[in-house]
Amino acid sequence: MTYTVKELFYTLQGEGHQSGRASVFCRFSGCNLWSGLEKDRHKTVCPFCDTDFVGTDGEGGGKFASAQQLAEQIRKTWPDNTEGVPYVVFTGGEPLLQLDSELIDALHKTGFEIAVETNGTIKVPSGIDWLCVSPKQLDKLEQRSGDELKLLFPRDDLPPEQFSDLDFSYFYLQAVDEAGQADNQQAVVDYCLQHPQWRVSLQAHKILGLK
Repeated sequence: MTYTVKELFYTLQGEGHQSGRASVFCRFSGCNLWSGLEKDRHKTVCPFCDTDFVGTDGEGGGKFASAQQLAEQIRKTWPDNTEGVPYVVFTGGEPLLQLDSELIDALHKTGFEIAVETNGTIKVPSGIDWLCVSPKQLDKLEQRSGDELKLLFPRDDLPPEQFSDLDFSYFYLQAVDEAGQADNQQAVVDYCLQHPQWRVSLQAHKILGLK
């Protein structure tokens, strides 16, 4: 299998339960909810998406002819002599269009812990060490368990109450990043104060000026 990667870089995780953790980010190209092209934005269920996942022209991006080749490049992206367990976050787009057991096994052999950020429309392969599901459509949600559920808020079509009984260890709300974000952030705070099952997820990488 050839893996198509938009970008591959070393940074800090900025969102959710692992926020602040040193990580290699591997952003796969492509998504199953929209093309990523502006001309199609009005057709998608997530028109607020702020991520460029089209092509391979990002930092460290490219096409990798095998799981071993991509695993080796991810290992090289983790700085030498860095303390702690090396950690890679697969994101997109939708990473589960490409992430497979062969790549998971290759990375585990190099000592990496593997995290995935998915929209939940595709069942997750075995071997994932940390799973974050960020649903965009309830009726297409196939992955209903994991480590954390991260819901963009507020959205009239996806109220948190629809997800509160799912099998996740942690539940996060993150403000939709768009015009009027200050109001969205306050809405998140207010909801979490009223429903302590939910926690606030900030986009710390944006606050800190990281990728």
